[in-house]
Amino acid sequence: MPHRTVEQIQASIGNRIRSYRLDSNLSQEVVASKAGVNVRSLQRLEGGAASSLETFIRIVKALQLEDWFDTLAIIPAINPLLMVEDKPRQRARKKVVRGA
Repeated sequence: MPHRTVEQIQASIGNRIRSYRLDSNLSQEVVASKAGVNVRSLQRLEGGAASSLETFIRIVKALQLEDWFDTLAIIPAINPLLMVEDKPRQRARKKVVRGA
């Protein structure tokens, strides 16, 4: 995946938020009201401008897209490294101090 700038990522998120809002046939005023933010905050987010994390979360919740957050840091149910070992580790090994 190519490296993107912060501005490119913000623009991408803003476009997705706008698309979901329009697909849900909701006006900016309705979403902003549901989110408890002002319309200008939503416009800035949709426009790719800097926004607070709280504003982003409120708008995502207002659009009922909380599942987005579950995809940010997926925790694997199975650790592939444990599959190679005969038995799972029970505790960490003691550190060996050498040269003392």
